[in-house]
Amino acid sequence: MTLSLYDFSIPALIRGLTNLSAILDKAAAHAAAKKFDSLVLVQARLYPDMHPLVRQIQIACDTAKGAAGRLADVEVPKHEDNEVTLDDLKKRIAKTVDFLKTVTPEQLKGAEDRTIEIKFPNGAWKFTAPAYVTDFVLPNFYFHESMVYALLRKSGVEIGKGDFLGAIQ
Repeated sequence: MTLSLYDFSIPALIRGLTNLSAILDKAAAHAAAKKFDSLVLVQARLYPDMHPLVRQIQIACDTAKGAAGRLADVEVPKHEDNEVTLDDLKKRIAKTVDFLKTVTPEQLKGAEDRTIEIKFPNGAWKFTAPAYVTDFVLPNFYFHESMVYALLRKSGVEIGKGDFLGAIQ
């Protein structure tokens, strides 16, 4: 069996975002049960110079949709970065998953030979498409997903490794 670029990118990103959404449900339930405003969780930080939970989720979504768009050579949807509540974040995740589901394995055929360039204000990185997925997309995505998990766990939300991993297939 040969694995394609699609096989080790899009399904993993969809699964991670789906699990992230379920974790946010547990966060909302925790805030309700403990009778505190869930906005505290949205703005939680591990350390003052780190991004809050809201930004961690925005970056995870941006990484996923950016990867799908670049690999499929289609326009990447824009999000306004204006989420305030856990519900807003769940909607952003859902929009991102909906976009990822529009990308088909056929759209990524031949993408292995494509060069992907990521531009930043202070420079750019160039990757082969497989290196883009394995060296940038997945590590960056899982970093930000892990930060959300850590922020919520630190805040007392009862989640565990099974919540992060989701259903094992």
